[in-house]
Amino acid sequence: MNPRRRRVLLVWLLLSICPAGATARAQNYPTHPVRLISDSAPGSSIDVAMRIIAERLSKVWGVQAVVVNQPGAGGAIAAHAAATATPDGYTLFMPALSAFVALPGKADNLPIEVPRDFTPIGYLNGAPLFITAAPWVGVKTLPELIALAKKEPGKLAYGANGVGRLTHLTGELLQSRAGIKLLMVPYSGGTTAVLNDMMGGRIALALDSYPGIAGAVAAGNARPLAVASRRRLANFPDVPTVAETLPGFAAVGWQVLVAPAGTPDAIVQKANADLLKVTGAADVRERLAQLGGEGVAMSPQQTLAFIQNEQKTWAPVLKQIAGTR
Repeated sequence: MNPRRRRVLLVWLLLSICPAGATARAQNYPTHPVRLISDSAPGSSIDVAMRIIAERLSKVWGVQAVVVNQPGAGGAIAAHAAATATPDGYTLFMPALSAFVALPGKADNLPIEVPRDFTPIGYLNGAPLFITAAPWVGVKTLPELIALAKKEPGKLAYGANGVGRLTHLTGELLQSRAGIKLLMVPYSGGTTAVLNDMMGGRIALALDSYPGIAGAVAAGNARPLAVASRRRLANFPDVPTVAETLPGFAAVGWQVLVAPAGTPDAIVQKANADLLKVTGAADVRERLAQLGGEGVAMSPQQTLAFIQNEQKTWAPVLKQIAGTR
């Protein structure tokens, strides 16, 4: 056999063998613990939901799915750690919406752009924000709140977990859609600090997913007026949606699972299939529902489209915030 034909045959053999080898490796994935980097603080509502999913992934994989919390800098610290990890499927990233929907230039590595920075794997969980009012405000429904805000523009304050975070974006969207003016007060201490000031009579409104407000609601220190989901939640049937007053309104905090750019597609697909097993399990769905969350089955391609659509949805609000800074 002449050298040219030998080289052609060798290339053909490599092309035919490598995909099969990659697929075989992916089917055995993972063979040792997988780090799941989170940009959320330990004990936060997002962290609680992520650990429910990580616990079940450990059972599906037969190896530990280790949640590594790296909060700070608006999610930039976690994003850098995940983006610079070896793209072999053994370091994955569980970013929240705010990592993708962020004010440009506010933090390094943010906002995340896909598929440039990461390869989407799947959707983890989504939890809509509840609009809650302190009892001393004297309103029991969202229409009553809107009427009061129109009567006293700029006097009612709401607490936000930082400039550009989802709580802030939701507050801006509410003002724009309802034609009202509220006072935004940023809190580095999160919703707990907001609720403390609500009880002290300094803050009228808090916006957060249910785990963040559950204790205050149970104690009678916060009153849910509406939830920013697309439909009423099964676990909260008496809480109307914001959309029942402001059609089309939705504000859902969500998390996705992504891998460093360059991760083999076979591993991405295997991780997606395993994630779907977890989020589709009845007990997992029930535990997330108790937190006000819900999962949606998505392929990697659907997850990519979802992220990009969310970025387009919030872009006008981010532009508005940037213009008033």
